[in-house]
Amino acid sequence: MGRQTISVTAGTFSILHEGHKRLIWTAFDAGDEVIIGLTSDGMASGSGKDAVPFYLRKKELELFLADAYKPWEIIKIEDIYGPREKIDAADVIVVSEETVRNAEEVNRERCSRGIRPLEIVVIPVLGAYDGGKISSTGIMDGRYSRDGGNAGMRIAVGSANRIKVEAVRSVMERIFGSVIVIPVEVESGVPKQPAELETRTGAINRAAAALGSNDLSVGIEAGVWPTDDGLYDFQYCAILDKEGRLTVGIGPGFRYPDDVAELVSKGMTVGEAFCELYGHDDIGKKQGAVGLLSKGLLDRKTLTEQSVITAMIPRMNDL
Repeated sequence: MGRQTISVTAGTFSILHEGHKRLIWTAFDAGDEVIIGLTSDGMASGSGKDAVPFYLRKKELELFLADAYKPWEIIKIEDIYGPREKIDAADVIVVSEETVRNAEEVNRERCSRGIRPLEIVVIPVLGAYDGGKISSTGIMDGRYSRDGGNAGMRIAVGSANRIKVEAVRSVMERIFGSVIVIPVEVESGVPKQPAELETRTGAINRAAAALGSNDLSVGIEAGVWPTDDGLYDFQYCAILDKEGRLTVGIGPGFRYPDDVAELVSKGMTVGEAFCELYGHDDIGKKQGAVGLLSKGLLDRKTLTEQSVITAMIPRMNDL
């Protein structure tokens, strides 16, 4: 039996679209084993483009590849060359027309070290309905749906927070199929750290402010609730349609550590308290407090999806 051929491809894959899928399946056709390089958050932010956090991009790739017919591995990359201990063994690199120069630079660097060059396989970019190429940026900006089309339901989200936006996209695609999700930065109209029913009000305010001419709008707000045994987090989701109908849902709650609760009681937000105590800055835009506290068993996107689903239950059952 001869040596197994290893193919490699790479990208940021902020929103896994049809162009990405074609790239990945071409890599499977080209090799017996496949390495997929996934850019780190640092590398992604260095491009100047907005990106979904690494852990979510990796999770979506893993779900997509769950039924793949050949061995595969996802590796984090910090530059176009990737980790040498992995990439030096590769034989083929699959790229789009836009990234051919990166592949050529990788080969120049390999040759400078006496490593054989990679065979370069180039695939064309896919077009979106507007005449441009389909891109994660276009999808995240709300210009078109994941497949590059504009025929899907238009759903505004009253936030530019990527976790919230992608949670809404994930749920609404499961319900409606192709959707166009438009992030809209709006004010919640409630304190920076809402408490108790201020949380529900904030979600409703966000949905109302984001609706515009869209089919649906979604407002999501997390808030704290003091109870006899400690401080809890609950997340509300409000969904408003262009006919004026409002439905509201709430996700499962979890208890904060007492040291976090003490700082919140003194006027800090939960995010500020976590930064003070654990050194996790901007936690709301990453895995969230629940990801940290659950040791990764539950992340903020999954928690947010549950509140969106509960807000959709009346609509799914004509209640």
